[in-house]
Amino acid sequence: MSDLAKLSDGALAAELAQRAGELLLELRERSSLSGKDLGNEGDAAANRLLMPLIREARPGDGYLSEESKDTKERLEYERVWIIDPVDGTREFGERRSDWAVHVGLAVGGEAVTGAVGLPGLAGGTVLRSDEPRDLPPAPDTPRMVVSRTRPAKEALAVAESIGADLLPMGSAGAKAMAVVRGEAEIYLHSGGQYEWDSCAPIAVATAHGLHCSRLDGSPMRYNREDVYLPDLLICRQELAAPILEMLAGLREEAASES
Repeated sequence: MSDLAKLSDGALAAELAQRAGELLLELRERSSLSGKDLGNEGDAAANRLLMPLIREARPGDGYLSEESKDTKERLEYERVWIIDPVDGTREFGERRSDWAVHVGLAVGGEAVTGAVGLPGLAGGTVLRSDEPRDLPPAPDTPRMVVSRTRPAKEALAVAESIGADLLPMGSAGAKAMAVVRGEAEIYLHSGGQYEWDSCAPIAVATAHGLHCSRLDGSPMRYNREDVYLPDLLICRQELAAPILEMLAGLREEAASES
């Protein structure tokens, strides 16, 4: 049995996210590429590292990675590892800090274990579902992380209604972990994502006691045949009910106008 195979699921996810982050930082340091070319190189390199290690450590599980060809064989498995080797390829290629590495595990369709590496932060950090931290006190004015290039209209409407400050940020993982780290209180997204964009972040956020759901309040479900998972809400528990009520009102208003 390999050393990785001896690790718990949480420790395995964290170890793999850490290794991938270190590889990506080294690659970016020595590469003469930039932009999309550097991002593509990072995606491929991290995937080449992660997928063989996961198969070695958990040969009886299923796998889904953004950078590997999907097969429906994974639908036969109860346990499926869902990977995003570089979440925020654009930010990685632009040599920014707001990108992430996602290593998540869905069991029975639920994101139960995950690690999100934030290698671009000073010293690097990995947030884990098996080692939750206490959330810091929330400020009087809530902060909402949004896309730095295309903030969701629902997010803008909710922020205006509750008086939240907007914090533009890069990757999905970086935004989700900003809420976990206490740098924001809300991450609301409706612009389209896939399972690998949220599986690991949802596992980590849930373990930290945050509210996690679709925008209609339904649970996040994984390892489906269609991996498109377009929206999510991660926020402090006390903010969930008013935000979901507000979103329901927006849907009713849109339906009446159509």
